[in-house]
Amino acid sequence: MATLRVGDTGRAASRGLRSLTSPAVLRGAGKEVAWLAAHAALYPLGVRSERPVDVAGPSRVDDLSPEHRGLLLTDAAATATPVLLVHGMVDNRSIFTLLRRSLRRCGFGQVRTVNYSVFTSDVRAAAASLGEAVEQVCAETGYERVHVVAHSLGGVVARYYVQRMAGDERVHTLVTLGSPHCGTSSARLVPLRLCRQLRPDSDLLAELGSPADGCRTRFLAVWSDLDQLIYPKRNARIDHPDLDATNVMMRGIGHMSLPIDPRVARVVTRALAHLDPDGSTDR
Repeated sequence: MATLRVGDTGRAASRGLRSLTSPAVLRGAGKEVAWLAAHAALYPLGVRSERPVDVAGPSRVDDLSPEHRGLLLTDAAATATPVLLVHGMVDNRSIFTLLRRSLRRCGFGQVRTVNYSVFTSDVRAAAASLGEAVEQVCAETGYERVHVVAHSLGGVVARYYVQRMAGDERVHTLVTLGSPHCGTSSARLVPLRLCRQLRPDSDLLAELGSPADGCRTRFLAVWSDLDQLIYPKRNARIDHPDLDATNVMMRGIGHMSLPIDPRVARVVTRALAHLDPDGSTDR
């Protein structure tokens, strides 16, 4: 049996302390605090009903940046596909203020947000409500499939809809930001039904781990090494043998900052931007 020396323990503690006080971590923590304050101010605005948005886009193509102009001209079908944004626990659409703006600037004309009740106590019920919202968007736009970008709890809700409620027939791509796909130990600290469903050993997460043969949806899970609510951090990954899932780790971004970080916005845009003519993924 290996013996852990006092010196080894001290060096390990020193390395851990240096990692916590690194410039990247400090910048990420500072950004998280600043965004929490700004989000608190924006939160009341997110309670209001979503206003109709003009989807006509810029009147001139040369008003766009070269990157955005190229996306619009080379993949107009992708940018026309509706995008639904789904928030996390005790939150609302205001969390997507900057991400929604980024998507629209990149040429995505149909970007909508879905608010579910802050009193939601069951992932399955929230997933059913999301399904209704998806059907409504498809009926209003004429598109048979949509993209979904979801933050935190919203990613588990959207994944349950896709895997367990035949939502893969409607959702082409699901992007999750800091979602506890394998649960989070921090959920054990809150004795609520919804939090019990997010514990690593919950029945709901066992359902999501069951076979999902033939699931048509493409998944992208974005997770962070600075996420304060997901423990362990890797539990925000999707590791399922039947799912077409890609995991992207972002450094130095707090849990609430994931939807506002420009690096995350670029990852999301790339994930949604390229489709084959038949609507399948252009790899």
